[in-house]
Amino acid sequence: MNAFQPSRLPLQPAQQRRVTPRPKRRLRQRSYQVMALETTAKIAVNLVISTAAVSALMQLLPYHWSQQEKLRTIRIDVNQMEERVYQLQGEFSRNFDPRQAKVIMQEQGYRFDPNQRQVVFPKDTIEHKLPESN
Repeated sequence: MNAFQPSRLPLQPAQQRRVTPRPKRRLRQRSYQVMALETTAKIAVNLVISTAAVSALMQLLPYHWSQQEKLRTIRIDVNQMEERVYQLQGEFSRNFDPRQAKVIMQEQGYRFDPNQRQVVFPKDTIEHKLPESN
């Protein structure tokens, strides 16, 4: 705090430097031109790649849509076949069920249970009643 501080030397006037043309400006201009050219080339390449990608998508979309339509058709067919399989499995289990044997024989043949009576309508009765029902 109370220590002696070294004395400062009086400031000397700044020496004037020679004015010489700086080559840095030209280098900066060239570097800006190179950067602009490089950026333009990058943009051009990206545009070409983007155009190719969009073109490929435009060609692939109709194919994709047709494949989706085929897939929908196949799914509908599969659902119909599954329903038919379930129906056939039901019939199969019914056909091989011994408790249903009499009923199946009556459905598929002309044999009837002896305790069951057959109802036969005369042909004349049916023909006369048809015009009246209209």
